[in-house]
Amino acid sequence: MSTRPPAALTIAGSDSGGAAGLQADLRTFLTCGVHGLVAVTAVTVQNTLGVHDRADIPARIVAGQIEAVAADMGVDAAKTGMLASGEIIDEVAGAVDDAGIGRGAAVPFVVDPVAASMTGHPLFDDGGLTALRDRLLPRATVVTPNLDEVRLLTGIEVTRREDMRDAARALYDLGPEYVLVKSGHLVHDSECVDVLYDGSDFVELPGPRLDTPHTHGAGDAMASALTAGLARGMSMVDAARFAKWFVAGAVAHSYPMGAKIGPVSAFWRLAPEDFDA
Repeated sequence: MSTRPPAALTIAGSDSGGAAGLQADLRTFLTCGVHGLVAVTAVTVQNTLGVHDRADIPARIVAGQIEAVAADMGVDAAKTGMLASGEIIDEVAGAVDDAGIGRGAAVPFVVDPVAASMTGHPLFDDGGLTALRDRLLPRATVVTPNLDEVRLLTGIEVTRREDMRDAARALYDLGPEYVLVKSGHLVHDSECVDVLYDGSDFVELPGPRLDTPHTHGAGDAMASALTAGLARGMSMVDAARFAKWFVAGAVAHSYPMGAKIGPVSAFWRLAPEDFDA
């Protein structure tokens, strides 16, 4: 390429199993046509059986990574994943402000409020959830919770599709410009209909509910595809529809890996090989 491609930044933890976290984000960025930048927040020891240990990166190093890539390479959109601690969240909030990332700024900021692993292992310290709610959500261009994260952030238990609109309103009141409530955990619904809300209007994002147990990293993939769409200059509604299209394909092509839940796949976006050995 002779020109710079769009660039997206993920501020997230590393998954040693390669299914979620910054690995899923970078895979998605690549297959959605954007260059991936990284600020690593934590290193986890995990596989399909669960998260067994983790080491958090010093908060100043997390902020320094954001500052370094934003100053030199430029960021067209950014997202968060696992942020690990209130201290890291405070540093991230300051760093994105300095880099012109966030609500009302030139660079869109997707806050994916990753609070627990797929197996239920908590991914925050005690102050992390409060810092996320108070410090990051007001800076978010869009927040993208699943239904468990909705409950943690608002106290609303979503048990049917109609409840998602109440949840979106409650989340909007916490300060983001848009809310995208993901419906993957609404397992009794025959469809998978996500809801995008801008404070006045709702946009429904329908999709099939696919019969596969292998959904590890689906939420990360959707949030990072949304980030890639915004980095490419799409409107919020178009980027959300693009992300829904991407994650539906990723789940449809998911595969077994390890003893339990396998990852969703970005392989479906790759061109056929024409290499001849």
